[in-house]
Amino acid sequence: MFQSFTGNSRRPRQVNLSGRATNPFVAFPGNPQTRQTPHVANPESAVAIAQRERALRQHERDRQTASRTVQRVWRGYQSRKRTYKGWKSEWDTFEWNRVTSALGLDDDRGPMTELERLECLARLSAPPYPTAEQCLDQLRLLVQFVGLVRNKEDVLRLVYFCNVFEETFHFLPTIATENDWTELLKRLAVAILHALGSSRDSPTHDAAVLPLLRTIVFLVDLIPKKMATIAQQYYETMALLTKNIGLFGGTPSPEHVTNAVLALLRPITSETMAAYEALAMSYLTIPNLPAYLGELDGLAHKINYKLLAPAIESCIPMTKERLSTDDVEGIEGRLWLLAYLIFFHRYALPGQANLQAPDLAFLNVVSGLLNSTSIYLTRCFEVDENGLDPVRAPCLDQFVADQVSSLVNQSSITGLLSRIRTFHLSHTDVSNNEYNASKEAKILATYALNLLRVFPRRGDDIRMWLYLGSAPSAGLTAGEPGAKIPAIKYFWQASKSSQIFHTISKDSTQVLPLLQLPQGGDTEDQEQEWTIILLFFELYTFLLKVMDDEEFFSSASPYAASPNVLSSWTKESALPLQDIKDMTIFLKNLAFTLYWNIADLTKKGPVLSSAVDLRSYFNNTTQVSGSIDRTEVEAKKEINDLPGVIGIPLDYFKGLVTGLLRMLHERDSRRKFLPQNHWLMTDRFDMEGFIPAVVAEEEKRHEFQDDDEESEPDLLDAEYREPSPLVGNSHARRLIQIQAMRNSQRRQAHNNALAAIAPRLEILRNMPFFIPFATRVQIFRQFIFRDQQRRRKGFVDPESWRLSVAQNAMINGPPEGAADILARHHADIRRESVFEDAFSQYYGLGDGLKEPIQISFIDQFGAMEAGIDGGGVTKEFLTSITSQAFKTDDYESMFAENDHHLLYPSPIAVDQLKKVLSEAGLTNSSPEWQDDVRGLLRRYEFLGRIIGKCLYEGILVDVDFAPFFLLKWALTGGSRSAVKESSYRANLNDLKDLDEGLYQGLLQLKNYPGNVEDFGLDFTINNKIRMPSGANRTVTAELKPNGSQTAVTNKNRLVYISYVARYRLQLQPALQTNAFLQGLGQIVQPAWLSMFNQSELQTLVSGDKADIDVEDLRRNTLYGGVYVIGDDNLEHPTIALFWQVMHEMTNEERQKVIRFVTSTPRAPLLGFSHLRPNFSIRDSSEDQERLPSTSTCVNLLKLPRYSDADTLRSKLLFSFNASIVFIFTCALLLK
Repeated sequence: MFQSFTGNSRRPRQVNLSGRATNPFVAFPGNPQTRQTPHVANPESAVAIAQRERALRQHERDRQTASRTVQRVWRGYQSRKRTYKGWKSEWDTFEWNRVTSALGLDDDRGPMTELERLECLARLSAPPYPTAEQCLDQLRLLVQFVGLVRNKEDVLRLVYFCNVFEETFHFLPTIATENDWTELLKRLAVAILHALGSSRDSPTHDAAVLPLLRTIVFLVDLIPKKMATIAQQYYETMALLTKNIGLFGGTPSPEHVTNAVLALLRPITSETMAAYEALAMSYLTIPNLPAYLGELDGLAHKINYKLLAPAIESCIPMTKERLSTDDVEGIEGRLWLLAYLIFFHRYALPGQANLQAPDLAFLNVVSGLLNSTSIYLTRCFEVDENGLDPVRAPCLDQFVADQVSSLVNQSSITGLLSRIRTFHLSHTDVSNNEYNASKEAKILATYALNLLRVFPRRGDDIRMWLYLGSAPSAGLTAGEPGAKIPAIKYFWQASKSSQIFHTISKDSTQVLPLLQLPQGGDTEDQEQEWTIILLFFELYTFLLKVMDDEEFFSSASPYAASPNVLSSWTKESALPLQDIKDMTIFLKNLAFTLYWNIADLTKKGPVLSSAVDLRSYFNNTTQVSGSIDRTEVEAKKEINDLPGVIGIPLDYFKGLVTGLLRMLHERDSRRKFLPQNHWLMTDRFDMEGFIPAVVAEEEKRHEFQDDDEESEPDLLDAEYREPSPLVGNSHARRLIQIQAMRNSQRRQAHNNALAAIAPRLEILRNMPFFIPFATRVQIFRQFIFRDQQRRRKGFVDPESWRLSVAQNAMINGPPEGAADILARHHADIRRESVFEDAFSQYYGLGDGLKEPIQISFIDQFGAMEAGIDGGGVTKEFLTSITSQAFKTDDYESMFAENDHHLLYPSPIAVDQLKKVLSEAGLTNSSPEWQDDVRGLLRRYEFLGRIIGKCLYEGILVDVDFAPFFLLKWALTGGSRSAVKESSYRANLNDLKDLDEGLYQGLLQLKNYPGNVEDFGLDFTINNKIRMPSGANRTVTAELKPNGSQTAVTNKNRLVYISYVARYRLQLQPALQTNAFLQGLGQIVQPAWLSMFNQSELQTLVSGDKADIDVEDLRRNTLYGGVYVIGDDNLEHPTIALFWQVMHEMTNEERQKVIRFVTSTPRAPLLGFSHLRPNFSIRDSSEDQERLPSTSTCVNLLKLPRYSDADTLRSKLLFSFNASIVFIFTCALLLK
């Protein structure tokens, strides 16, 4: 009846979506209206409401929990407060009753308040406790509530109890100080220290300082071991007392504080080292202790530096860690700790600290402190020397400066090795872990490297004193032959016995893993070995500077010194030649990897952090004073380190290795002692494709350089700047230094990038002896040919280039452009003034001198010589200009010659000009002065371009340069040279090529057995200047600051010798040498010249010194006139006679013939096929009496048709021996 009836009486729910809210958060629980509307929220808003409600419930639970916690803490606090109050009341009541009863005082008439009672107790002479148990109970009760002294009442209680306790201790001799007593007394000491630490908070505390201080010293004597366990808090409190000692009105006195400081050190217990550690870290870092204590003698008399040093050593990880650049206080604290340690050491050895070497433990600690503060120290010591602003620069206290400077003295440094126990190191010793000597060597090496870093300006002194040192030989007593082992040999043996040395020497392919980040494991042993090797490199490099060749080859025994007491120490330090051979193998393999795998070594990655990494010996970015400009700090951050050598700067390491390797190669070049082909490393290259690969690298390099070419400064202007008395204020000077630093880093980054893309070029540039000479010459000629193609747009031939210039101007511009270009490359040269005319017309070309030039000679009558320059005139022009410019018999000569007639820039040329200008009344700031000096330097620069032009065109000139001057060509000649890797290092042996007399005199000085002070020498040198009038002037120059006040002694004579050599070879001719090398570098890149040593460079300039190869000359000779070979391929009879005579001549006579024809006596580097123009012979006549003549400009021999060999020989010999040269027009005459 009711179809829809289902049996369910519940009304169905009505769902109406018409009122749906668009924002589910409208129904928010906080809105009462929303909460009361049942249909306002959809499912999303319901979820939000539920989340909010849960959050509110959780918040309420947290609030209730926090409320209970606060209540619990408050109840605990109130409970403790009541308990403490009850304990205090109990303690006070007991003590008051005990004292009043014992003294018979009326309690009713006494003080009423707690403070008044305590003050009264403190004033009264309270009796001791009658029993030890009563004293112990009161002590236990006292330390329960007085642990942290909070008010003056607690201080009074402490003062009172301390007085009573001392009385009781003396009254009851049987009182126990063990078991419960020790811990309670330690807690009492902590409370006293806390009270002393807060003593400056109120006058009441000040009055309690002295009695409390007496008690703390008493407790130290009573429970020394327990007191040592709180040494850090103890010395922190002593530090606060010391700093505020002037605020206490004279009590306590400095003597009281000193006694308290020393009290904890007097008892010798198992915790004594902990006390010394706390003393070092918490007390001895206080600046200027003498200002607070009056003097340090009281401390120094009782402090045992032999215990203090190992205590600091136990904190080495903290002492040697790298400080933040803003941690000025940390640096200052370590500086004072270092100064106090040095003072205590010197005090313990009165009069002997500077006369004997310190022990190794002391050295190890000093090394750590020097390492962590070296940047700050270095900057402070250089403030005065560099003229920095003392207000902005870091300032070093005089006490610290005096103590640190005392480390640099000859006796202590020379005697460093005297304290070690020496035995012969070998690979077996290392494998058996018998490595004590190596560890000792590491300590000494680390200490020495830190001294070199902190005192860079005294580096030569430090190296010399180290070199003069010796180690005792095992089993021998002093005075016996071989009892002293020179420092060089000691560190050489330590280096040679290292695992690194054996690995690198054995296989050059295993070097890279040692230079990369190690894959796990402890790197400490590897770091120690590198430290020793690094110091040996430093010392041996210094030794080679002062060691002459005779001493170098003298090598006595392989280890111990020679018994000949008259022998010089330099000779005693000479290593056996077999050891030198082993060293060169090690250096070769190491240096090859440093250049060949430069890309792998410069990859940026995670750098291991070491407790003390070697970067800190050379990197100047770790610790910087807060007063130093941030711009300077940022300028020093980009340091490229060698990853696997624990932070050695890569450039420094490469420079040291490469420099030493080159110095040894120079010795071998002067006097062969190594096997043939010893220096070659061709097995590491694919020699078949080596030349194309090098040329390709050069092309990449050139493309890379083009982007940076405009940023290169004018080196000549940079080199010559007269010192000005006022450059600006100190801030301006600082900005200049920062900018110079940034420019240097930019250049270094540029060079590093070039090295990464051209490893073969870098090896050729820095270690050319790895590649055969003939290969390098071919590479050199290829470089020049590619450069000519690039500059001349592919038109290498001179005439083709001139035609292309004209055509290009017609197509792309006005024809006058071509005329201007060609006109700049044309010059009219008078034969009587070739150099001056060439300078005035060609100096402005700059590197444009590389392009073909045209010369028109003007004779003595002013007439233009007829002819067309086909290349011969250019050759004659270059040979003529060199013959004029290199004259040495004139007052204005730019070059001088030695006893062997070898040329070098005149060292006095600039000084001579300045003296003339000075006597003319000019000052160094006047424009005339500047112009004249720059004019002279530009002439040197132009002469360098002329020599470069000869090399560029392959034209040989008969000019012989001194070897030391040739060494500089690739090492310092231009911005592209390797400044650090292979810079020129002046040494005594090079001085022989400059002045044989000076060389012999310095040798006698070095080997003089008596007292050299008898000669009355000082660190100055005299220069004799010749004036235009013929008179001589003597100008004295100082070799070092205050050199006139420094006498030459037996101890410093090696430094004097090295300074003389550096001045004569490097400093005095610096301006003229650099100008010449800049001009040379504009034509021929120094990187190309660096592929050759000095003798090879001379060969490039003037030809091969080897015997003339007649057959090679014959194959490459052109014939003219009737001498032209016909179809029968038979030579003319006269030509056959000529070659017969050439074969019969001696080599000296052949060289005279070659010089007669080509103006140079030597053959080209790669044979006569590379002679330009070719060697040519043309007939001149049939007259048998006529002499041969030549046109040297075109290498042409005009030979009459002689009928017999004897006539030809006699006429030819007569011609060149009598120097009869018929001067014809050096042109291809049109006939």
